[in-house]
Amino acid sequence: MRIGDMNWAMVERWLDDDDRCVLPLGSCEQHAGLSLAVDAILAEKVAVDAAAPSGVPVFPPMNYGLAPYFLAYPGTVSLRVETLLAVVRDVIASLRRTGFRRIVIVNGHGGNDPVRALAQELMAEAPGMQIKFHNWWNAPRTFAQVQAIDPVASHASWMENFPWTRLANVAATPGVKPMCDVDHLRTLDPERARAYLGDGNFGGAYQKPDEAMLALWDVAVAETRAVIETGWAP
Repeated sequence: MRIGDMNWAMVERWLDDDDRCVLPLGSCEQHAGLSLAVDAILAEKVAVDAAAPSGVPVFPPMNYGLAPYFLAYPGTVSLRVETLLAVVRDVIASLRRTGFRRIVIVNGHGGNDPVRALAQELMAEAPGMQIKFHNWWNAPRTFAQVQAIDPVASHASWMENFPWTRLANVAATPGVKPMCDVDHLRTLDPERARAYLGDGNFGGAYQKPDEAMLALWDVAVAETRAVIETGWAP
C-alpha cells in the first residue's frame, strides 16, 4: 500500500504486527522518447504491485539519483554520490525510529548502486535491521525473461518501454538501434556522451508488443514480491 494512501495511525497499527516496508529508488534522466521519470515510475509501480497482497507499506520513490553522464540532456538531474547516500541514510534512520526493521530497497536505476554498500553499513551500525537491495530489472528471473524476449536490451530501449512509461503525445520510434560501446561511453564527459548516443537509447528495438511487456512485468512483480515476503532472517 502506498504511504500516500495511509495516515500515521494506519502505519502505527501496521507496525503492531509487522515491521516491513519498501523504499523505491529512481532517477530523473533522459530515456530517449520515454518519460524522464522512467526509473522512478517503474521502481514505484513494481513495488506497489508486488506489495499489494500483503499490504506492506511502500514509501514514495526517491525521484533523483546518480546520473552525471546524462547531464547534457535537458531535464536530467543528478545528485552527488554523497548527497544520495546522505538522503538514503536519513530516510532509513527515520524508518528505523518509527519501528521498521525490515526494509526492501527496490532500485530502478543502475547508477544508484552505491546504496547497496550503504545498506550493509547501516545494518552493521544497527543490529537487528535487515535491508534488502533489489535491482528489479536485472534480478535473475526478470532478466532471464528479458533475454528470452530479446537479448539486445538496454537503457531507454524496449525493455523500459511499458504503457506507463510512454508519453501520449510522442510517437514510438521505429526500428532497432545498434548497441553502443558501453565501455567507451563510460570514458566520455556528458557532452561527448550525448554526441555519441544521439537520442539516448543505448541500443536495441525501441518497442515490443504490449503482450510481451505485460508478461515481463508479471515476472518482475512476482520476483519482487518474493523478495518482500520471503527470505528474512528469524
